[in-house]
Amino acid sequence: MSIFKYNDTDALGRVKSVDTAIVIVHVADVERLRKLQVNRLAVLQSSHPGQHLIGIIQKITRNAVEAKEIGDVEGDEGDLKLPTELNLVRITLIGTMVDKLGAESNVFLRTLETVPEIDANCFAVEGESLTNFMQVIANIASDGERLSLGHYTLDDKAEAFLNGNKFFQRHAIIVGSTGSGKSWTTARVLECMAGLPNANGIVFDIHGEYRPLKADGIRHLRIASPKDLDAKSALKDGIVHLPYWLLAYEAMVSMFVDRSDQNAPNQAMLMSRTIIEAKRDYLTKGKHDEVLNNFTIDSPIPFSIADVIARLEELDSEMIPGARSEKQGPFHGKLSRLVERLKNKQTDRRLGFLFQAPKETMEFDWLDKLVAALVAGTKDQADKLGGVKIVDFSEVPSDMLPLIISLVAKLIFSIQQWTLTENRHPIALFCDEAHLYIPERQSSSGGEAFAVDAFERIAKEGRKYGVGLVVISQRPSEVNRTVLSQCNNLVAMRLTNGDDQNVVRRLLPDSLGGFSDLLPVLDTGEALVVGDASLLPTRVRIQQPENKPNSGTVPFWDKWGEDKEVAKLSDAVASWRKQAIQASKK
Repeated sequence: MSIFKYNDTDALGRVKSVDTAIVIVHVADVERLRKLQVNRLAVLQSSHPGQHLIGIIQKITRNAVEAKEIGDVEGDEGDLKLPTELNLVRITLIGTMVDKLGAESNVFLRTLETVPEIDANCFAVEGESLTNFMQVIANIASDGERLSLGHYTLDDKAEAFLNGNKFFQRHAIIVGSTGSGKSWTTARVLECMAGLPNANGIVFDIHGEYRPLKADGIRHLRIASPKDLDAKSALKDGIVHLPYWLLAYEAMVSMFVDRSDQNAPNQAMLMSRTIIEAKRDYLTKGKHDEVLNNFTIDSPIPFSIADVIARLEELDSEMIPGARSEKQGPFHGKLSRLVERLKNKQTDRRLGFLFQAPKETMEFDWLDKLVAALVAGTKDQADKLGGVKIVDFSEVPSDMLPLIISLVAKLIFSIQQWTLTENRHPIALFCDEAHLYIPERQSSSGGEAFAVDAFERIAKEGRKYGVGLVVISQRPSEVNRTVLSQCNNLVAMRLTNGDDQNVVRRLLPDSLGGFSDLLPVLDTGEALVVGDASLLPTRVRIQQPENKPNSGTVPFWDKWGEDKEVAKLSDAVASWRKQAIQASKK
């Protein structure tokens, strides 16, 4: 039985014009017009029996016109034109409500098989009809696909679900100004994921704000800081080292070779040659013949950076036989700056996670352990716990951040790419503060270019290999547009900046462009949800996560009003000097 039971006398108006998914309705009764609200739902008669067309009210207008123009007044005398009013409602069609589809009753479809006829009745969805419709929306997805965000603003009794498959398959973006609830929303999604028995995701936590998330199924990892360099294990207690030999050749060149140096081509060529030699020597000594015949400079194979430096120093000071006596070799004095940069990076404790990792990272099978820690789902891990991995990058130097995050992203993508299709376990990448390492306008830093290239490829090809992308940012206008264009799901919190609002407008379908007008007035924790994963494009009030992230919103006035001593500033000075955050001494 249909949930919509209307009589013709209940109609708020009749269809005046139809343009694809846009319908204009003429409302004769002013009292009914006054009760209408923008962004509320309306239902229109379909030309097919047993169907109703669902739309969202986008605009309400009341204009004074001349009677002869609309022909509503009879008996005009001479040039006399009696004034009247033309009340119009603009409605965007979003789907079809079908009374019966196979064995199911009251099914909502995100398609428009028909459009309303001229003079078709239009009704407001309110009261019992709204409650019934929202219940249909809340129950439409099967249990295996549900991703619960919260409740619809239209009806706080109806739970707002997303299709979990489409949310990650088609990529998503979560945007919002500081304090709008962006981190809250992300935490809610992560907790829903962690509740699944074989979840798999990784969060690039730039500021350590997701440390409070302690739900079952969530594992915390941290990129090693200077205070961790004396650890004997590279993965002990969730401390992650990323040894230099994981870097691709182009990344090494950008890190060590000064492009402005006139000897840069020679330096890059010789570095390539010596690294290949070092990798071949490692494989030969380890008797890894099956790899020795096919490896390339970008193959993730350990090699000794000390041997590379020694070989470059040898070439830099090489003397060769001449006609009468020894003479300088072809690269004599041309590699000095390259060698110095290599040594400086090697001894920089801030980069210890790259160059001063424990000896076990030089073992051939250590990469298997790293991949298991980062890429494995819940059931593939030794302890069967923690399928959602939150990786803390807060102590990575800011100038190295794009390069290091792209290193992890490429590692994950490569593993998925080289896994047999039937053995792939999908994984989602949550890119918090994405504008910092996937920028629209790149600086001269080579690290940003590598990060953008890596994430553009994941955005374009990730779906094929089971890699989903969730881009999170407070400044969408500063995030790479190519990456954003591949995200077909939008969760937009409050945005006050005009440039950021324009980016969201471009991501919305043309018919729903009016939604963007709500962006500056959304409440904290409220979002516009539009995309393939959402049955109903509308406002959603996000449910509070069990553990709130440490989003850094400090209550200034309350703190200033406390009559107590503050933390010792000497602890901050000590942490700054050691390049590692430490707890206060009691």
